[in-house]
Amino acid sequence: MTQGKRISTDIGEDARAAIQALGAAAKAARLAAGEGQAAAAARLGVHVQTIGRIEAGEPGVSVGHMVGLLALYGLRVGAQQTEAAGR
Repeated sequence: MTQGKRISTDIGEDARAAIQALGAAAKAARLAAGEGQAAAAARLGVHVQTIGRIEAGEPGVSVGHMVGLLALYGLRVGAQQTEAAGR
């Protein structure tokens, strides 16, 4: 990760997998819409590299940018509390 804020690499495998899954979903939705990264970046108002970082599942990308990209293609994100966290 060369840009943006850095976060701990010790975020947990579940969190990292969730971020990567969201990135993959964003990429699949963008491709299904027939748009390139440049078009998505222009629509979201970010640099094209930000789209690439989101789609690559980099954990340091702004959650606002991630959710915004998903929303452009009709996807939304919800939060669920894990059983272990609820104790």
